[in-house]
Amino acid sequence: MDQSLTLLPVAVLFDMDGTLTEPMLDFAKIKAEMGIGDRPILETLAELTGAQRAHAQAVLLRHEEHAAENSTLNPGCGELLRWLHERRIRTALITRNSQLSMETVLRRHGLEPEVMVTREEPPYKPHPQPLWLACEKLAVAPADAWMVGDGWYDVQAGLAAGIRTVWLSHGKPRPFTHQPWREVRDLPELHRMLRETEAASRPDASTHRRGPAAP
Repeated sequence: MDQSLTLLPVAVLFDMDGTLTEPMLDFAKIKAEMGIGDRPILETLAELTGAQRAHAQAVLLRHEEHAAENSTLNPGCGELLRWLHERRIRTALITRNSQLSMETVLRRHGLEPEVMVTREEPPYKPHPQPLWLACEKLAVAPADAWMVGDGWYDVQAGLAAGIRTVWLSHGKPRPFTHQPWREVRDLPELHRMLRETEAASRPDASTHRRGPAAP
């Protein structure tokens, strides 16, 4: 067995949109209203100035807040977070969304991650800095954390940060070349993987796997 799967993480860092919540944002529609073509939203927004930037930012904030107010948790989210809390596994939420929309999601669903990092603390994913920042705030070494997300930004950031990264596929083929540490279909599968890891970490687990010693 992979030795890394015999130790539970000290902390789990979660993406928000598409990971804890069902996908909230229509990025194609947002880009069209912003007038930025198919360029990445935050990176392009940072290059805009004046009235064009103000318009694009207003469009993005409006879409984010509407989506947050109508957000739905992904199946298994509540059960997973309770399980982590019961085992004192620390949690952080790292998102490219705004602080306002993140707070709306947390308030709507009663979520209480210990640490939150939004785009107001740049640089943002896929840069590894927000993951390192979350680990620093949690007083957890990157090697002792897992990153969980459904996008290539999450995987790229996790790899760059030296953090074990679990990609949520939602049953779809991986549309990027970066190789995550693990791949799961959804949060219930991630929960099963954590429970199996917990079982494998028990002192008597290897004995049970091998069977009784020969006389």
